[in-house]
Amino acid sequence: MKVLVVDDHALIREALRALLNELKRDAVIFEASSSRQAMHIVEEHPDISLILLDINLPDRDGFSVLRELRERYATIAIIILSSSDDQDTVKRAFKLGALGFIPKTTDREVMLNAIKLVFSGGVYIPSEILEETTCPRLTNNPATRDSLKDLGLTERQIEVLALLMKGRSNKVIAKTLNMAVPTVKNHITVVLKALSVTSRTEAVIKLGKMGWELPPKSES
Repeated sequence: MKVLVVDDHALIREALRALLNELKRDAVIFEASSSRQAMHIVEEHPDISLILLDINLPDRDGFSVLRELRERYATIAIIILSSSDDQDTVKRAFKLGALGFIPKTTDREVMLNAIKLVFSGGVYIPSEILEETTCPRLTNNPATRDSLKDLGLTERQIEVLALLMKGRSNKVIAKTLNMAVPTVKNHITVVLKALSVTSRTEAVIKLGKMGWELPPKSES
């Protein structure tokens, strides 16, 4: 597994490298201190699995880097690192295709679990944001649900998909929806095929383009 850490502070890169080595001992870790260096590394190693991307880079706006990476390398999971954790910043990151958002003030154990969650195909949102809004989910926009139904998905499969997007395991989905684990696996297989993707990461990205996003603060 290949991972790229993009941050202009050497100490932060060093700390993240140690964290990643603890999580994945066999991981090949690349480091970049600028967007230009980062894009060069990704071009040479398009099989990178995960990018930890600082949103504040010295040579370019991190959001524009995220947008370009998402457009050119759709299968790479991207976690945003930021000194800011306001809702607008978080929502913008997810809307552009990030699968995780980690404030730099996050303690080590929480950061470790966040990276682990994204590695497993889930989506991580900081707890302080979850206190102000609901978990990421499929929007209730009828057009979004209709688009999923047009792909041949049933209401049950859409429910499975919504939980899958929250990073729930097959066992948790089965318990939540009161169904057998093999049934959940069958539904997920159908869902991925309908979306023309091969992984949960690709499914999250595809759904983002169809209208999946953080709901506004007024929702509960």
